[in-house]
Amino acid sequence: MDTRRLILVMIFAFSSFMLWENWQQYKHPKPVAEVAANAAPAAANGSAPTPSVALQAAAAPVAGEAPAAAAAAETFTVVTDLVKATISTQGGDLVGLELLNYKENDDKDRNFVLFDGKHQYFAQSGLIGEGLPSHRTVFRRIDGPLEMAADASELKIRLEADGPEGIRVARTLTFKRGSYAIDVAWEIVNGSAKPLTPHAYFQVQRDDGEPAGSNMMMHTFTGPAVYTDAEKYQKVKFADIADKSAKFTKTADNGWLAMVQHYFVAAWVPQQGVQREYYMRKVDGSKVFQTGVIVPVAEIGPGTSAGTAVTLFAGPQEQAALKQVAPGLDLVVDYGWLTLIAAPIFWALQFIHGLVGNWGWAIVVLTIAIKLAFFPLSAASYKSMAKMRLVTPRLVQLKERYADDRQRLNQEMMKLYQTEKINPLGGCLPILIQIPVFIALYWVLLGAVEMRDAPWVGWITDLASPDPWYILPVIMVVSMIIQMKLNPTPPDPIQAKVMMAMPFVFGIMFFWFPAGLVLYWVVNNILSIAQQWQITRMMESGGKAANDAKA
Repeated sequence: MDTRRLILVMIFAFSSFMLWENWQQYKHPKPVAEVAANAAPAAANGSAPTPSVALQAAAAPVAGEAPAAAAAAETFTVVTDLVKATISTQGGDLVGLELLNYKENDDKDRNFVLFDGKHQYFAQSGLIGEGLPSHRTVFRRIDGPLEMAADASELKIRLEADGPEGIRVARTLTFKRGSYAIDVAWEIVNGSAKPLTPHAYFQVQRDDGEPAGSNMMMHTFTGPAVYTDAEKYQKVKFADIADKSAKFTKTADNGWLAMVQHYFVAAWVPQQGVQREYYMRKVDGSKVFQTGVIVPVAEIGPGTSAGTAVTLFAGPQEQAALKQVAPGLDLVVDYGWLTLIAAPIFWALQFIHGLVGNWGWAIVVLTIAIKLAFFPLSAASYKSMAKMRLVTPRLVQLKERYADDRQRLNQEMMKLYQTEKINPLGGCLPILIQIPVFIALYWVLLGAVEMRDAPWVGWITDLASPDPWYILPVIMVVSMIIQMKLNPTPPDPIQAKVMMAMPFVFGIMFFWFPAGLVLYWVVNNILSIAQQWQITRMMESGGKAANDAKA
């Protein structure tokens, strides 16, 4: 089998596997409702609460729970330079978060909404301790501005509630200019006659539905993730939480917990060095999941006060901003086992964008640069294919002559290869070395939120959405057909038909892919055609000259 056919078969098999895996995940049946999962054992030093108390206190209300509190609650809207946040007086929960610089996937006239009621996607917080306010408690909003002033660097929203025996509690949310990070702080004034040892919990609630824009052809992870210095980045599937098989770090004094979806993330980031307990559970009788972190509050003596604060990052997966919030938070832009290759590729893409000012042209320039870097390897592969193309007629003759003698056919083919100094697999290694780089570039383009709403030229106004006129996928199909014509024709007619069908199979797949990804493949194919055509022309000219000299 010649090199080109081998590589195409490998790519086809790999793509088929990815399609099957994505189809399985996309169509996976939802698990039946389970009893909420238990948390991990508390830290041995007692700084974290016992799991039963923690989860009982942090359990979210389900349908019909606490109707009086829900009826008494109201919502109000906070506006900054980047977000429009909807806050409920019940718990001070963030029940809506509109990102002003990003548009919805299917309606570019509307801003993208991260927290919403559709997915029951909320950021919640409360206190653990007898009679202390939780995220089900109705707070009082303290009067103050709800819109960030033009000359202000931050905006504070304060809510207060009363606890038992003269205890007073305040929850403050601090929005910062130019940032998607929100500081969520608790202040507890102990007006009782006995000391308090409370804990605070911070959780994200969401159902297991896929975000808008997901499709069977291009599956990305949606679900909780935990990061610690010891265990690094750990993704957890909703199904594993439901059946109580989820494995993740439960206690640590570092790290963060997040809810991840394509392009966006909501993460709770406690201060480094503070003991914390991570938990994940499924709400009974629903499709809603809660993932959170519990942190201790210093002991509060009678007549004194104390508090704690945790940062909530809720916004796009912009890697530079994520790195500033917490170590490892940029890993939510998940490149998997290709991170070591993908990370410098993304850095190069950002650098080029800084020069050309357009993400589409940055993709074109980066693809050209990678092609040039691998030109010697590509040339070796194309030379091998060009030689195979020259001897293909003789291979067909051998196959016809020794059709009934497979052993003799193989012997004669090996003699031909030796005589012409051809290694049928000589171009395999160069191609295999390049494959991880181009797959890494694929994942970079798939995961970069910078492509969202980024225009290129003319009809391409969003590199993260499919080509609205399907022009790029059609060009890609045509380019693949041209590549097939430049390759040696397989001696087997059935193989030849299969090879000719592959461009159309891939073309149909790419009709649903983001325009940025298709642009990358189109540019890569065009450059490959140019390289292969030039090398094939040179090889055929050299072969003709050699034959004329012999004659």
